[in-house]
Amino acid sequence: MIATLTWTADGVRFIDQTKLPLEESYVLAENYEQVARCVETMVVRGAPAIGVSAAYGIALGAMRSTAESAERFAPELAKICARLAATRPTAVNLFWAIDRMKARFAGLASAGLAFDEIKKKMLAEAQAMFEEDIAACKAMGAHGAALLPDEGGVLTHCNAGALATCGYGTALGVIRAAVERGKRIHVFADETRPFLQGARLTAWELMADGVATTVICDNMAASLMRQGRIQAVVVGADRIAANGDVANKIGTYNVAILAREHGIPLYVAAPWSTIDLATASGDAIPIEERPAVEVTHHGGKQLTPVGVSICNPAFDVTPARYVTAIVTERGVLRAPYSEALRGMESSEPALA
Repeated sequence: MIATLTWTADGVRFIDQTKLPLEESYVLAENYEQVARCVETMVVRGAPAIGVSAAYGIALGAMRSTAESAERFAPELAKICARLAATRPTAVNLFWAIDRMKARFAGLASAGLAFDEIKKKMLAEAQAMFEEDIAACKAMGAHGAALLPDEGGVLTHCNAGALATCGYGTALGVIRAAVERGKRIHVFADETRPFLQGARLTAWELMADGVATTVICDNMAASLMRQGRIQAVVVGADRIAANGDVANKIGTYNVAILAREHGIPLYVAAPWSTIDLATASGDAIPIEERPAVEVTHHGGKQLTPVGVSICNPAFDVTPARYVTAIVTERGVLRAPYSEALRGMESSEPALA
C-alpha cells in the first residue's frame, strides 16, 4: 500500500501530495508545527489521514517536550492541540483524533505515570489509530463492494483512496475490494478543480493498482451519465451530520444532483470517526475557504485577470436525500439516516 504517512525515529514522514503524480518525494516533519504546516499546505490531505497526522503531531510534541512531568506538559499540550485544530476546520476526524489524544493523556496523567512512560503510551495511541484506520478502510471495502455493479462505470470525485487515509482508502477502498472480488469496474475520476485531486492522485493510485481509469473534467459527468456509461457513484466524506448530510470535496453536491436525475445510486464511504452526531445537519458544518491562488494559478502560471475576486470553498454539503447509502466499517446504513446513525452508534466494526 502507499505509505501516506509513516512514524520514524526522526519524525513523521509524509509523501508530498502536492508533487504527485510527476514526482514521488517525501517530507519529514520533525515537530508538531511542521506537521501542522503539512496539513495546511495539503502535503497530507484527506479526513482520515489528517486525523492520524494530528495524533502523530501530538505524540511528536510530547516526545520533543523538555517538560519534566505531566503537570508541566499540560499547558504545552493545550497549545499543541490548538495549533493542530486550527489547520483545517471541516474534517471532523481532525478534532476526533485530537480529543482522543487529549483524553488518553488525561487518563495517563491521572494514573500518576512518569512522563517518559506517558510519552511512550501516547505514541502507542497514535500508532493504534493508524492501524485502526487501515482496518476500517478494509472493512468498508468488504461492506461496500457488494453495492457496486458486476460490470460497468463507477464515478468518483476527489481522492478518497490510500492517499487520503493510512492505507487502502474509503471510496477507493470500496472500488479496490470490488475489483479484488472479480468485478469488472471502469473508474471515471473527476479531475476535481481546483486542486485536481482526482486527476493527479486518484488516477495515479488506480493506475498503480492496474484498475481501468479515465480522468474526466468536472463538467463532463452529466454527459457520461446520459450516455449510460456510469452505473454508480462512490465518494468519501469529511464530515457526516447526524441527519445524514455529507460534507465532501466541493463539487460533490453537483455530482449528487446529476446522479439523482439519471437514476444512478450515490454511495458515501467513510469511517465512523467522520460521523458527527453532535452536528444536527449540514447547515452547521463549517466550510473551509482555501487560498485564492489555488484558483488563480496552476503550475506557477496565472490563469485569471489580476485583481479579479475569487471564491474557493474547499467543500460543499450534499443533503441526505441524495445519498443512497453510507458505508462505514460498522456496516451499510440507509435512510432514514438519523435513526440509522443513532442505531449504529454503539456497534463495533465487523467485516462483511
